[in-house]
Amino acid sequence: MNALDWSITAMRDATGRLARVRVRDRPRAFAVISEAVWWVTIVDGTLLRYHPDAYDGVLAGLAPADRRLIEGTFAGLRFVRNRMGHYVDHVDFICPAATRSGDGDGVTAWRWKSVPEPALGSLPPRGRAWEMTRYRAYEARLAGHTVGEIFARAAAFLTPATATATLVTDISAPAAP
Repeated sequence: MNALDWSITAMRDATGRLARVRVRDRPRAFAVISEAVWWVTIVDGTLLRYHPDAYDGVLAGLAPADRRLIEGTFAGLRFVRNRMGHYVDHVDFICPAATRSGDGDGVTAWRWKSVPEPALGSLPPRGRAWEMTRYRAYEARLAGHTVGEIFARAAAFLTPATATATLVTDISAPAAP
């Protein structure tokens, strides 16, 4: 098993816990969301860096609107990853859904909140532009949507991209002597 295999396994485990965590345990619920953000962006980054052909191939197979949606979703998740817990608290990003039973659909029904534009004065111009692109993607693609919708969208792209990358790696690897 290679790093990409265990990363996608960890991502599936983390996103799978979203529907099972009890929403009454808010600290744990926020931790599970943070972990899912981390693993989804790790898998995305690994594919982009080490398997760009597989990533681009799956992306190219999407309709232009779907491609923009996926690219914006991952840019928004990168914004969350870079800011959550460091510059902004978890509760500033997530709006827990009110449910009658107290648990409902787990945290998958919680929504991403709109957040104020980040203060970026300390960054160089290129860093400000990079961060603003991700902030705008967050506002356009995540804010107002449910946690479950966003992670389902991410996993629906990353799963075939990872399978393609693994297939290409297996085919191109030299046979053992």
